[in-house]
Amino acid sequence: MITRMSELFLRTLRDNPADAEVPSHKLLIRAGYVRPVGPGIYSWLPLGLRVLRKIENIVRSEMNAIGGQEILLPALLPRTPYETTNRWTEYGDTLFRLQDRRGNDYLLGPTHEEIFTLTVKGEYSSYKDFPVILYQVQTKYRDEARPRAGILRGREFVMKDSYSFDVDDDGLKTAYHAHREAYQRIFSRLGVRYVIVSAVSGAMGGSASEEFLAESEVGEDTFVRCLESGYAANVEAVITRAPEELPIEGQPEAKVYDTPNTPTIATLVEWANSADLGREITAADTLKNVLLKTREPGGDWELLGVGVPGDREVDEKRLGAALEPAEFALLDDSDFAKNPFLVKGYVGPKALQDNGVRYLVDPRVVSGTSWITGADAPNKHVVGLVAGRDFTPDGTIEAAEVRDGDPSPDGAGVLTSARGIEIGHIFQLGRKYADAFTADVLGEDGKPVRLTMGSYGIGVSRLVAVIAEQQHDDLGLRWPSSVAPFDVHVVVANKDAAARIGAAELVADLDRLGHEVLFDDRQASPGVKFKDAELLGMPWIVVVGRGWADGVVELRNRFTGETREVAVDGAAAEISSALST
Repeated sequence: MITRMSELFLRTLRDNPADAEVPSHKLLIRAGYVRPVGPGIYSWLPLGLRVLRKIENIVRSEMNAIGGQEILLPALLPRTPYETTNRWTEYGDTLFRLQDRRGNDYLLGPTHEEIFTLTVKGEYSSYKDFPVILYQVQTKYRDEARPRAGILRGREFVMKDSYSFDVDDDGLKTAYHAHREAYQRIFSRLGVRYVIVSAVSGAMGGSASEEFLAESEVGEDTFVRCLESGYAANVEAVITRAPEELPIEGQPEAKVYDTPNTPTIATLVEWANSADLGREITAADTLKNVLLKTREPGGDWELLGVGVPGDREVDEKRLGAALEPAEFALLDDSDFAKNPFLVKGYVGPKALQDNGVRYLVDPRVVSGTSWITGADAPNKHVVGLVAGRDFTPDGTIEAAEVRDGDPSPDGAGVLTSARGIEIGHIFQLGRKYADAFTADVLGEDGKPVRLTMGSYGIGVSRLVAVIAEQQHDDLGLRWPSSVAPFDVHVVVANKDAAARIGAAELVADLDRLGHEVLFDDRQASPGVKFKDAELLGMPWIVVVGRGWADGVVELRNRFTGETREVAVDGAAAEISSALST
């Protein structure tokens, strides 16, 4: 297929968009692949749509290879199924909600577990019908509070979501691992550098959960890994290795001290090291109590205290994942005023537990550990407060930040952190949605069997931006051949009529050999054409220029920057051979 740039719906831009933050956002707009319509909403122009479709087709081929069958469900969905699973409430403000003219509630689908479950329940009734894998490639909608980075985080996006249905857990595990391997093949074919990390299930529910993260400095996800063992996890999923419990007997009694003007950990440590406590005190010896209010979906606000070692900050992503589906907020001055037993800057475990406030602590706060913490009175702290003797928390919570050098949960080494972009997520959902809709079939013994499910997503449109992030250079985009809009970009940089005719013949020959060709036949200057060719990012560029008079054209590899001359006679065959390697 030949596409002439003189006819292509395309305008490139020389300057970066003012609101573009990351390279993929800048380049995809400058190169005319996408155009913004509103916050987090983009139009796909011809070049961008070709990349998107090629990614979709790779995803489809690998899904079909594991027995997946493609269907297409509506994006406009009724409220009732999502109310049955409580996700109408749990999704909160991220749902796009609307009503029809009769006042019936609808949503624009953010994900389709409910509808897939009802679809299978409506069609199949016997164990003989299973296993089954269904998938779709479809537009999803989420009302992001802060859409950013172009198509990396938008309000409308294309996603592949697939669902496995089995009659037993062994079948679920088989489908899960089949998807896991299919995803590895997909991302390999796309040329994406990625890691697989343990993850939390969140509002999706279920047990086993893993994310595929594309390595990128602009990624919103932080993950950690242990180079010694290969352990990798999203920070929300890291389980802290608790230290051994310490003996309580023989530890000195807790003692309250006057600690004027010490509302922060830094000022508390400074006081402690001036108070002659018998040893050097660091922030890790203090217990910081963070006060929150939490609310379950549809419920009322309740107080919650979270205790973490004073040398750690609370990671709000980890905290949110630990509390989900409840929402949370830090207490403000009005909340402290309503609860006078909470002395801001001097809160300790005793007042929390005496007043019925749930108190959760970091896993490092084990029985026998001794702490300096608030004494629940202005300008007072208690030294030597021992967990398991002087206070007993209601449980533990993974809320403290994870830092480079922390011990790996598998005990094999230490953790190092990196950033990534989520491109895929796989879940063993189990029976959460089957239970909600009583999705039963008759088993081999004639008795009802509850189906078990897996859910597997890939951010198809996001992958366009991910590849652009990982593969661009200072000159522009650099598409792998598997997803490039065209196999080769032929540029006429010679006004000689014979050269233009020869270029057209070369393009026709490449087309006959089965290649998709972008032909820059415009009357623009060579400099403009070269800049556009580099910006658009086809993997190979053929320049018909000054060398034409000497019987040669130039072949450029956009990835390596290498160039070589190719004789005009037999040029199509030689170029075709290079394109196929």
